[in-house]
Formats: sequence, structure tokens, C-alpha cells
Amino acid sequence: MTSDLFSEREKVAILWGTHVTLNTAKNEIEIFNRLKKSFTETEILDLTLISCFFNFFNRLMDSLDVPVEPQDEVDKIKTSVNLDPDKVKSYLQTTIENWPKNFPKPNPD
Repeated sequence: MTSDLFSEREKVAILWGTHVTLNTAKNEIEIFNRLKKSFTETEILDLTLISCFFNFFNRLMDSLDVPVEPQDEVDKIKTSVNLDPDKVKSYLQTTIENWPKNFPKPNPD
């Protein structure tokens, strides 16, 4: 990526998101090392989770052929849907802190 429109931090975030989307991130050691120079571990996790979430959501909607709403409908809900980043972070932290050490085995039937 050679554009002067983005900082090095932005470029590596875009590259990382692209490789997460293409499911090639695990092979991109050099990009991951660049990522670690610009982002904390928490920020890397955030970037990865955001990319995974949007990939999941897009695949879900595309697979089920859910129609995209007209723009006037989207405009109606834009202001009503708001995620508080601190609450999301708190939720994820609580999930991690309470993650079980062992999971039950699947039911054989």
C-alpha cells in the first residue's frame, strides 16, 4: 500500500483487516509485526474482532439473501442504534474473566 492519504498506522490496519477478511492473516507474520509496532494487544484484538464481526454479518445477510433496506429506512434508525464502546469492552472483559477452564463434552446422541 503506497498511498500518501493514510498514515503507516492506518495502512497496516487496512492490510490486517484485508487479511482477516481473506482468512490469510495467520500467514502474514510481517504485517502482524508491523501491526504490533503501531497497536497495543488490545487494539489488535479490537481490529480483528471488528473485521470478524463485519465479515460474519455480511456473510449471514448474503447467505440468507436478506434485502438491504432503502436509505430512507436506514436513516430512521441511524440515531437510535448506538453502541457504547466502554460497555462493549466491559462485556468482553467479563466474558474473558469468566471463561471456563473446561467445557463439557458433547452429548453422544
